[in-house]
Amino acid sequence: MTTEIPQAPQGAHRCFGGRLARAEQFAAILADTGVSHGLIGPREVPILWERHVLNCAVIEDAFPQGARLIDVGSGAGLPGVAVAIARPDLDVHLVEPMLRRTEWLSDTVTQLGLDNVTVHRGRAEELHGQLSAPFVTARAVARLDKLARWCLPLTEPGGRLVAMKGRSAAEELAAATKVLRRLGVVSSSVTEHGHGIVDEPTLTVDCVKDDRS
Repeated sequence: MTTEIPQAPQGAHRCFGGRLARAEQFAAILADTGVSHGLIGPREVPILWERHVLNCAVIEDAFPQGARLIDVGSGAGLPGVAVAIARPDLDVHLVEPMLRRTEWLSDTVTQLGLDNVTVHRGRAEELHGQLSAPFVTARAVARLDKLARWCLPLTEPGGRLVAMKGRSAAEELAAATKVLRRLGVVSSSVTEHGHGIVDEPTLTVDCVKDDRS
């Protein structure tokens, strides 16, 4: 039985535009099989839009037109599926190691008719040398120093890691600076996304990789 979810907030109309119905369908899937598969908790359903769907979709402004990106540890398709709905021009690759989750992701992508999304089963480190993109993103996977070790080898030279982080983004960045430098990061910063769309801006730590590495 599908759990009732709140209506899409006004910000969702601004973020998804003519693709809002697809975003609403994604929210409904999360509230139903997303809960039964243990991808999100049942208590998260009333705040699906603010905490998950919209919170993730607003990072779409980090990617230029037609960009290819990898979402590491995609889980419930967050942020990858949300971004792919908002930006059909993007080529989105979801990386997830657990079979049950990759099957759920594949089914969800099919239900939503997202022809710009590809699902890959495996750990990020298993795909080093096999999969790469100019942009790599991740949400709630690990602390920045560990996440960078997994994600930066998937990031093409001169590319960017866009790591979703909470209010401790600046502290994590400061603590990981030496590790990032050793991994070939030439610049890094904290960016806010979603002003005027979400009540509290979504934060990402953006790490630019040396174009020679």
